[in-house]
Amino acid sequence: MKLRVVLLAMAALLIAAHFLRADEIVPVCLCLAAPFLLLVRKRWMLRFVQAFTAVAAVIWLATLKGIVQQRLTEGRPWTLAAVILGTVAGYTLLTGWLLNSPVVKDNYR
Repeated sequence: MKLRVVLLAMAALLIAAHFLRADEIVPVCLCLAAPFLLLVRKRWMLRFVQAFTAVAAVIWLATLKGIVQQRLTEGRPWTLAAVILGTVAGYTLLTGWLLNSPVVKDNYR
């Protein structure tokens, strides 16, 4: 369980850094608070955090699309950026999926 929360915290830090780069302080605070929401031992809170990871992955994919389009327009290489952001989006989804295990669900009624 602890490893799953640590992985979630890392995903939350990544998306918080993304928002911090754009000087969006409110989303940064919300992202940093997400792992702490798991301290509330309710099933709906677990689902909320899983939904957070899904939304974060969609944000990463939208960012990926924007960067690829921009780089294609400028004639710059885009594959490395696509691989990196795709991996981050996949990692973020994985952290939400790992919270779906029976070990975690047993702690949230």
